[in-house]
Amino acid sequence: MQPERWAEVKGIIKDQFEVIDESEGEIEDIPRSKIERLEFEGPLGRMKVEFETRPVVLDKKTIYSKRMGDTAAVEYVYSEEEYSHKFHAYIWRDNDWMEIEGANLGL
Repeated sequence: MQPERWAEVKGIIKDQFEVIDESEGEIEDIPRSKIERLEFEGPLGRMKVEFETRPVVLDKKTIYSKRMGDTAAVEYVYSEEEYSHKFHAYIWRDNDWMEIEGANLGL
C-alpha cells in the first residue's frame, strides 16, 4: 500500500467509524522510520490498522570476533531515498490482537 492510499483508507475509517485511539511513532532501532496506528470500533468489533514506513535495506554486515562466547552483531546500511511500506490490520479477539490476512481485507 502506498502513502496516498493509506491517507484515503485513514480518511474513510475516520468518517465511517468511531476512532478510539490514533498514534504515530518510530520503529525501534530503524532510523527515519515511522509507524502510524489507528484503533477504531469497526463492523467486526474493535479493530486496529497500522502503516509502517521504513528505509530500504541496501546492505547487511555481520560483525563478529573469534573470541569464544562473543556474539555477532549485525549492522544495516539503509537507503537515503527509497522507502518500503507495510499495512497490517488486526481484530481484537480473546483479549489479544489477531492479524487479519491480506486476502480478506478487499483492499
